[in-house]
Amino acid sequence: MSRTIVRYALSLGAGVLAGFLYWLMGVPTPAPPRIALVGLFGIVIGESGGSLLHTRLRRRPATSAGAPAQDGGESARHVSD
Repeated sequence: MSRTIVRYALSLGAGVLAGFLYWLMGVPTPAPPRIALVGLFGIVIGESGGSLLHTRLRRRPATSAGAPAQDGGESARHVSD
């Protein structure tokens, strides 16, 4: 597993453990209501999606039909004698 997945799993586990301890002690959690957590999750998804979209758009080659070839102007179908 990658380090990122392990970090997310540890973070989730710590949160579940803390929630269980709060429940065990009968203390209300200081976390925002579930509806706010869903909104925060949406923000994270939107940010990740925006970054992914930006990266994919930047990777596309910026060539047009009239632009010279990348290999110094020669055609890709160069036929030798």
